Amino acid sequence: MDFFEYYANLFGPRWESLQKALLGENKPKELQIENATPYFLDEASFFAANALGVLPGMDVLDMCAAPGGKTLVLAAALKGEGSLQSNDRSPDRRERLRRVVMNSLPENFAKIVTVSGYPGERFGRFRPESFDKILVDAPCSSERHVMNSKEHLSMWSVGRIKRLAVEQGSLLASAVDALRPGGEILYSTCALSPEENDGVVRRILKKRKGLIEVLSIEPLFEGTEQTEFGLHMLPDLCDGRGPIFCAKLKKKA
Repeated sequence: MDFFEYYANLFGPRWESLQKALLGENKPKELQIENATPYFLDEASFFAANALGVLPGMDVLDMCAAPGGKTLVLAAALKGEGSLQSNDRSPDRRERLRRVVMNSLPENFAKIVTVSGYPGERFGRFRPESFDKILVDAPCSSERHVMNSKEHLSMWSVGRIKRLAVEQGSLLASAVDALRPGGEILYSTCALSPEENDGVVRRILKKRKGLIEVLSIEPLFEGTEQTEFGLHMLPDLCDGRGPIFCAKLKKKA
């Protein structure tokens, strides 16, 4: 089954309009903190990072942080108080992340940001119960990008979705273990498939049964769809924004 057949089966008659929206213009938001260099981020991505509810003084982890847009949102919320560990295991992506932090954060905000390169699935083992808030913006199928690249289209497969879902589950389990009791996680992807979204949340609720609960997120954009565990913002209904799925989890005290 090829890419277009898979998603046509998944979305039915809607796929035609969704496909057109995915190939169209997105909805960037300018993020400028004081006099630092502006950064442009999809409005749905900004919403997802902001939905974590970070406050000054908290210890925060951005587990899969590159290229850095969501790190900027979290750093802006901290206002130079607390700590933010912005992590990405890829050396190339981590270098881009460093540049974004250096260029788009004022010095008093950047001073509390630590850029690291640890495997995300190991945080729970090496930093147990260390963070008040964790953003898991997990690596995913990124269909909007795939559709615009012949190379990535040729590499796509149903099996890749399944492999990514396993990786996403490992990252989310690690985040639960790295979270302090009473702390919160925002799990997000830019994937279309429920297997990478609600499916991952469903499995972590079983894997860490009784330890976490799902919190509701108030939608901001017209056209946002409520899923079993979170929100899905897709560009055909959200005026070009997305795709972004997000779900919020709380670790019981």
